[in-house]
Parts: sequence; C-alpha cells; structure tokens
Amino acid sequence: MSNMVTIGTQPSPPPPAGQDTKAAVPGQGLQVTDRAIKRIRAAMAKEGISPEEGGLRLGVMGGGCSGLSYSIKFDTKPRERDRIYEFDGVRVFVDPKSFLYLHGMTLDYEETLMRQGFNFINPNSTRSCGCGSSFS
Repeated sequence: MSNMVTIGTQPSPPPPAGQDTKAAVPGQGLQVTDRAIKRIRAAMAKEGISPEEGGLRLGVMGGGCSGLSYSIKFDTKPRERDRIYEFDGVRVFVDPKSFLYLHGMTLDYEETLMRQGFNFINPNSTRSCGCGSSFS
C-alpha cells in the first residue's frame, strides 16, 4: 500500500477540446480524466481502500535525470495540510510543496499496445529526460 511509483511526464499543453476531463472545482488547477478516475477506482477497490476515507496521493520528489520525479501511491487518509480534490467520488491528496509543481496539471491514464499507465500532463514542466521519468 505504501509502494512509490515514478511515472513519466509529458510537457504538453492541456488536453485538446473534446477530451473528457473533469476539474475538481473551477480555478483549483488539478484535473483528472474519466479514464484515470475509472482506473484509480478499480485499483483502490483491489487494494481494499475505502473511497470515503482514503485516496490517491500525488506528489513530487527530488531526483531523476532532470531534477524532479512524480510520485503516485494510495493513502488511507489525508494529511493535515493536504489539498483534497474529489472527482466522481475519488479523492486525490496533494501536499503543499508538491502543489507548487502540480498546479494546472492533468492526470490521464492510457492503455495502448505500447504503454499502459498514468500520464502527468503538466504545463509547469519545462523539460523532461529521455526516459520520461523526471522533469524540471
């Protein structure tokens, strides 16, 4: 349950018009697509984490080729200073330090023949490394 996974980045603009995204509350600056919500909900059920109490924790850690890496894991409850977002009954927790880097980003989930996993589409990212696991 406390596994830390580093996910790649796509330094690109927000998703094009027509792509399904849901904002928590306008102006709060974090979006999660319907595909990502569906995958988060399924994974939480598999891990036995109640959506009413727990949620997905998004964060940023120092490290990686470009200086910063994304982290994603499940948490059983929010921490005291977390920003808490809710998308169709799925809660997302972001600590204050990570929020500085994640404000305005979209979390998406893709499942193709070449790749399966979450994508951080972050307009705050100025560059990413060749392996796609870190950004600055």
